[in-house]
Amino acid sequence: MIGRLRGEILHKQPPWLLLDVNGVGYELEAPMSTFYDLPAVGEQVILVTHLAVREDAHTLYGFLRETDRALFRDLLKVTGVGARMALAILSGMDARRFAQCVEQEDHATLIRLPGIGRKTAERLVIEMRDRVAGLTGGPAPSGGATAGSPRAVATAEDPLNDAIEALIALGYRPPDANRMARAVAEGAKTSEEIIRAALRGAG
Repeated sequence: MIGRLRGEILHKQPPWLLLDVNGVGYELEAPMSTFYDLPAVGEQVILVTHLAVREDAHTLYGFLRETDRALFRDLLKVTGVGARMALAILSGMDARRFAQCVEQEDHATLIRLPGIGRKTAERLVIEMRDRVAGLTGGPAPSGGATAGSPRAVATAEDPLNDAIEALIALGYRPPDANRMARAVAEGAKTSEEIIRAALRGAG
């Protein structure tokens, strides 16, 4: 099991990330809660990871915070919740906000996340109620950008289209992803800025 990686960021295009670890390139998927705090391409980062093994694929997921990985793993234990939905939840809200939704039985906020209907929201509240107590705090990011260091810079030439593709990858229907991204794209310089604003608007 691969549990932790330290290396140089070679490429990032939400929700995908390429990390060079001693000459080996690791492809990972990460939630937007991690992408927002990543250092720039070419910088070093430490990620805690989760390896999902299926018959047709081995997928590695990366997180800056142990609390995010812990929530991701707990979500996978909920009936009907897979890695894609868990990634979407962690992109739409952090662990503290999710814990608040569960504790307050805030189904309406959960339903705004892609792929989550009323029944799934109710199941999340019931099955996660006893697990969220330890997810409301947690240490600072394990390897993100430090004060004064360069933040994430878009490497793609078309931030709007990259943002739309990222929202689709997170589970939003193409028409919704297109509408959400275009509604907040004016003035944004990077795809991550567009995604953050779009998700904030959806919440």
